[in-house]
Amino acid sequence: MSQLVTIYGGSGFVGRYIARRLAKSGWRVRVAVRRPNEAMHVKPYGVVGQVEPVFCNIRDDDSVRSVMQGADAVVNCVGTFDKGGKNNFEAVQHHGAERIARIAAEEGVGRMVHISSIGADETSDSLYSQSKAKGEAAVLSHMPGAVILRPSVVFGPEDQFFNRFAGLTRFGPVLPVVGADTKFQPVYVDNVAEAVAMSVEGNAASGVYELGGPDVNTFRELMQHMLRVIRRRRLILNIPFWAANAMATGMEAVQFLTGGLVPPQITRDQVRSLRVDNVAQEGAKTLADLGIRPVAIEAVIPDYLWRFRPAGQYEALKESAKNLRAD
Repeated sequence: MSQLVTIYGGSGFVGRYIARRLAKSGWRVRVAVRRPNEAMHVKPYGVVGQVEPVFCNIRDDDSVRSVMQGADAVVNCVGTFDKGGKNNFEAVQHHGAERIARIAAEEGVGRMVHISSIGADETSDSLYSQSKAKGEAAVLSHMPGAVILRPSVVFGPEDQFFNRFAGLTRFGPVLPVVGADTKFQPVYVDNVAEAVAMSVEGNAASGVYELGGPDVNTFRELMQHMLRVIRRRRLILNIPFWAANAMATGMEAVQFLTGGLVPPQITRDQVRSLRVDNVAQEGAKTLADLGIRPVAIEAVIPDYLWRFRPAGQYEALKESAKNLRAD
């Protein structure tokens, strides 16, 4: 019988790529999510019955245990950008990760892979980064042989990075960004999934890996490249950190006064995170240590950002027509 892997958060942006890769490798895949009825898109990744979405609340021991029973490996890729509510940083990225690792150890699961993020640091000014670091420590305390992967900004067709900012270009001549000089090392989502699959299959040494793409760029440079891809001219306006913090404070106040009906476009914690470069540290184990060749953004983003061009899918046709000359 084929081996079974439980992927917590397996229907999300990164999780679905992990599920697809493992299904193609012959694994039975159990996708543990809060809303299984919204995760039916994972079922076609394998043959009938090979990939199954199941309900799980990672804040509950019994729920986590029930979907893990019989698993040969577990993957945790649950994360959140919400510092409030029941599913906040601490509940999800610290205690949730600890719960999964503890129960995996109790159930005798052979391998565990945990998705963290570059910048995880308990001394960070960012609560998000603090919770990520606490989650890593908790995982290793129960599963010392676990593989922890720290990706930089992850890009791909369903990302919330390039898609988000490309969408903003539709609303005016200015594209505001916070931390224009902050450096990023975007990593392709399927490179992350490949690293996870290698780890699940026992082809990666335990430890922490920092996953970044082949290039390091500032936020401004990434936006300039995105603008070239979508054929739009916009003024990239760098918002100073002090101003961004004031804006975030106001947005969070509106969120509180509306009972969460109006979520902030940026939070104070995100502003704190943007003060720090998001790149793999010198000396860290990386994709190269896994034998994975990282994919560059220019090889991928034109395939999914074309819809933000002024004429969408017809933009290339319009550009070609301009070159026509009458006889």
